[in-house]
Amino acid sequence: MNSVGHKPANEKWEFDEAVTTVFDDMLERSIPQYKVMRDAVFDIACRHAQHNTAIIDLGCSRGEALAPLTQKFGVYNRYIGIEVSKPMLESCRTRFAGLIKAGMVDIREMDLRKEFPPVSASVILSVLTLQFTPINYRQNIIQKAYDALLPGGCLIVVEKVLGSGSKLDSMMVDLYTTMKRTNGYSTDDIDRKAMSLEGVLVPVTAAWNEQLLQLAGFKHIDCFWRWMNFAGWVAIR
Repeated sequence: MNSVGHKPANEKWEFDEAVTTVFDDMLERSIPQYKVMRDAVFDIACRHAQHNTAIIDLGCSRGEALAPLTQKFGVYNRYIGIEVSKPMLESCRTRFAGLIKAGMVDIREMDLRKEFPPVSASVILSVLTLQFTPINYRQNIIQKAYDALLPGGCLIVVEKVLGSGSKLDSMMVDLYTTMKRTNGYSTDDIDRKAMSLEGVLVPVTAAWNEQLLQLAGFKHIDCFWRWMNFAGWVAIR
């Protein structure tokens, strides 16, 4: 495994220990407008967080989305991180060890295809998570998120997306590849990562993501961030 966390071409992508070690750096160099997106997710979550409710992060990885919320709201909320990767779980639990001991944070090993945290929440985050879940499970996960939300609560979804047609998609992919080269990735890095992610990261169109939210029952949905083939939505119950 090299320093940027790519798999060899003959291996499938996994959130293993090697990826966990370089994960934050990899996201900053791989996700366009990464800080803009993170800040927007935080600001929207702050507008909808209600005291004495849960804030849930689906696919919390190392806890980057939860950390600023724990600092902002402290003991006024409970914070639940859901993760299936054991190295990510270990890293996240180490990060929040003090808050876990204090009973504020709970990092749970959970496969969203099989179960969902049985709590009432005012904020649920799904940041670059559904794209790693088989398509046939996504509607059920979003439905369970809707059911878990309190009135006025929000689901924040960020996903890699397909363009609305092959020509537009090709243009966006090309511009995204150019961005990654600018951030220090070689053509070989990019190609090997793309091959390792085949069948693992499966994006759908922005319209399809919005339809999933609508079918779950959300009436107030809007796209708050978009850069080529990445997008973020807020959906309010």
